[in-house]
Amino acid sequence: MPEVAGNISVLVVDDSAFMRKAISMMLESDPAIKVVGFARNGEEAVQQVSQLKPDLVTMDIEMPRMDGLTALSIIMKENPTPVVMVSSLTNDGAKATLDAFDLGAVDFIPKQLSYVSLDIVKIKQDLIDKIKSIHARRRTLMAQYALGRRRKGTDSKGASPSDAARGHIIDKIGKLARRGIKVVAIGVSTGGPPALQAVIPKIPADFPSGILVVQHMPPTFTKSLATRLDGLSKVKVKEAENGEPIVAGCVYIAPGDRHLKVRKWGANADVKLDNEPTTTLHKPSVDVLMTSVAETYGGASLGVILTGMGSDGANGIALMKQKGAKVIAQNEQTCVVYGMPRAIVERGLADKVSPIEEIASDICSYFI
Repeated sequence: MPEVAGNISVLVVDDSAFMRKAISMMLESDPAIKVVGFARNGEEAVQQVSQLKPDLVTMDIEMPRMDGLTALSIIMKENPTPVVMVSSLTNDGAKATLDAFDLGAVDFIPKQLSYVSLDIVKIKQDLIDKIKSIHARRRTLMAQYALGRRRKGTDSKGASPSDAARGHIIDKIGKLARRGIKVVAIGVSTGGPPALQAVIPKIPADFPSGILVVQHMPPTFTKSLATRLDGLSKVKVKEAENGEPIVAGCVYIAPGDRHLKVRKWGANADVKLDNEPTTTLHKPSVDVLMTSVAETYGGASLGVILTGMGSDGANGIALMKQKGAKVIAQNEQTCVVYGMPRAIVERGLADKVSPIEEIASDICSYFI
């Protein structure tokens, strides 16, 4: 079905006139997207969302009068709308972006992506694809947000009914047998931080293998993500370092500018970080991780694909399956963007397709 010109309405919020213009020009280069308004601060953003009812909002974080996080919080309470944060590539910017996910933001774009550069064609297309993918699922995303708020209101621990029903699986972790699985590899992109936050903190401290994670994020963001998850989790979570051993009960997050691979030595394995291949769309790449896991561990591995745009990971997962590995994919209903999991499911590679709140117990079930 052809797209209707201007059928995706976007409100652009930024205190910089240059940034407002740059984002607007990139978005409106696609005929399906129409920028219906601008706001220079959080107060104006709240008013504009109420008046214009845009399909999506791009939201700067640091603004005068009212910052982006405060505006986001008000918008999600009064007029829930998909919000994409525009974030600076700093430690403070990374922390604020992760805070924004907790408040209901669906994704982010690095602020530098909005400036003219030699990669402007790719940058522009990434932004447009992201806006279109989120728009296509906006009703589902807002329904998920409303459900999450209701759960938090009735259960201070945030547990869902399915958590309680399946919790016995994780309770058995102390009696787990390896069942031949020596490593878990997780790939995730758009919507990843909240998804990982729904999975990793549920993994028990005595989990009997290492967990490797590729999340499409800039370098500063992956370190902040690892720090945040570590504070929420029973297992150790850290940004991966080249050459360190892969040990049970530890989660290794790929740095935002390096591919994460594994290297075998005797009965053990360690982390290998490098820049090869240079031709991948993403660095780190899920395909690179999964391919390395397949070649190193073969069938003694478990692959997990969570929410994300595109199909990164599908080829690596296919190789893992050929070697006898097991695969879990997040279901469509709980994804922010059902791209990466869809590529797995449609190729018949998934052994289990589950909502995000059941992924942790599904992972543990393969060790019982």
